[in-house]
Amino acid sequence: MLENNDKNVQKTESKAQEVVSKTPETEFKDTLEKSNTTTDAVEDVQNSIAVDAEVAAPKEEKSLVVDYSKFSLEDLVVLLQKTLSNNPVHKVKNQVEGIKTAFNLSFGTLLAEKKALFIEAGGNSIDFQFSSPIKSEYNKLLSDYKKQRDAYYNDLEKQLSINLEKRLSVIEQLKDLIKNAETATMYKSFRELQDTWRTIGPVSKNHYNDTWKTFHHHVERFYDLLHLSNDFRDLDFKHNLEEKLTIIQKAERLAEQEDVNLAFKELQDLHKIWKEDIGPVSQNMREEIWQKFSAATKKIHDKRHDYFREMRSKYQEIIENKLEVVAKLNSYDTSNNKSHNDWQKSIEEVEELRQEYFNLGKLPFSKSEDVWQKFKAATKKFNSSKNAFYKYEKSEQQKNLKKKIELIELAESLKDSEDWDLATNTLKKIQTDWKTIGHVPRKFSDEIWKRFKTACNHYFDRYHQQKKSLDKEQQVIVDAKKALLETVKELKEPTKEELLEVINTWRSLGRLPRNSRHIEGKFNKLIDRALGELSLGKNEVEMLKFTNIVDGLFADNDIRKLDSEQMFIRKKIDEVVREIQQLENNLSFFSNAKDDNPLVLKVKNNVNSFKDDLVTLKQKLSYIKKIDY
Repeated sequence: MLENNDKNVQKTESKAQEVVSKTPETEFKDTLEKSNTTTDAVEDVQNSIAVDAEVAAPKEEKSLVVDYSKFSLEDLVVLLQKTLSNNPVHKVKNQVEGIKTAFNLSFGTLLAEKKALFIEAGGNSIDFQFSSPIKSEYNKLLSDYKKQRDAYYNDLEKQLSINLEKRLSVIEQLKDLIKNAETATMYKSFRELQDTWRTIGPVSKNHYNDTWKTFHHHVERFYDLLHLSNDFRDLDFKHNLEEKLTIIQKAERLAEQEDVNLAFKELQDLHKIWKEDIGPVSQNMREEIWQKFSAATKKIHDKRHDYFREMRSKYQEIIENKLEVVAKLNSYDTSNNKSHNDWQKSIEEVEELRQEYFNLGKLPFSKSEDVWQKFKAATKKFNSSKNAFYKYEKSEQQKNLKKKIELIELAESLKDSEDWDLATNTLKKIQTDWKTIGHVPRKFSDEIWKRFKTACNHYFDRYHQQKKSLDKEQQVIVDAKKALLETVKELKEPTKEELLEVINTWRSLGRLPRNSRHIEGKFNKLIDRALGELSLGKNEVEMLKFTNIVDGLFADNDIRKLDSEQMFIRKKIDEVVREIQQLENNLSFFSNAKDDNPLVLKVKNNVNSFKDDLVTLKQKLSYIKKIDY
């Protein structure tokens, strides 16, 4: 499997990562219980130098913390490719592990979904298979990374061994130089060996101190046995003494620094210079000068020792405070989150808790791992709820997109319509429906809104233009009918023919707009009054009035009122028929009465009147039925 570590480089890599990931707390942990002597302090510093020397080259640089869980599978693969292409293979372990964790979690979720769909469709779990090009690309990148990393650590281990052999060779050459000393050339040869020693790269931490002590021992032997030029040797001793006294002064100043970790780091550098770059001093000064340097070292060591002892007493407090934050995360309630804004607010609040957790301070790995796993589980719980919501939101947004596209297509089908009433009402309803539909995927939002807005604007621009045109035409009609109305008012004893001409003229002028229909009522009242003043029969006057009103309704295309008028006439006909039948039935009771009986005469007159009304009503019904509306 790609996720398994390769055993060939496990040992070498673990050595490097042990130091790379080591914090000041964990680095010092194993020495806190040791005896607090000067020798112990010096050994601690020298052991630290040995560890640093082994992995000086492959130290992994710190990188910004990235929340890879927010990336898609495709983005994670792109990020992995860029990370491997733009960085040395030994400096990307943290980034690769973060990408791996996020990818495996996301792909596992996808795999579970695909499997559930397969089983739901009737498939057998054992037959399920799923392949993905993005997974194949990811596996290839990870495989290439592991091969490169294995090769790097194999090369590193080989190089450490080669460097050790070179150092041992220099030591043997130095021993031979001392054993077979030739005063004329030995000092030059010694210098060449020193220069060669300094150019040799790092060796394993297990051999660093031993090789250095052996080399230094023979360097001191060389100076003790050097008799070629006492003045030259003494000058070299004096120079080395000055250099080492300067280092001691620097070490003594480091003891005053507040940052104990920085002071210890700089002390390591001073020890390395003391060991690697400066030769011995005269034999009578060696112990004294070393004791001074060791005493300065012990001050820094003790200060750092006390600092971490104090830190240990604070660890429990830090742990308790971190666990309180974890408890807050575990109890964080997202059940009422119903919208994107609700979740954005929650994300901000959880991020504040995360920052609070990190700001509480660092812990050594042995103490932090349990708390860290609880913290990760709590944040994972929140992220699972968040991801479930946005997964549902994504599905709902696709449904919303489909609904809005349907509205767009309907709007586009109506944008050139000239059925103004139907199109206007439909488009207004479409606009209302659009507002009730929720969000769509962001990448489509602007595109579909622009399309919908264009269709609606196209129609309503046409509608308003048409309405403006109608308004002008209708105002002409209103003005003309108002003028005619004034003419009718001025008529003196008009004839039937004149009134019919006026009515025809009125109709020919056109239909009044809705907000001016009161003018129609005024006209009808004037005509009714004028008709009533003519020397015409009741039936004829009624029909003239009726036809005037009905023709006006027809001209206005007022179907509803025409229907109402027809229903009213039919109802009146039924009522009159029943009245006639009732009166004629009553007359049967007066069969023996004389014809001049007042009561009988009254009933007969009523019957005749109703029959006249019935004739008029039937004429009205016949007239309105002939109208094709």
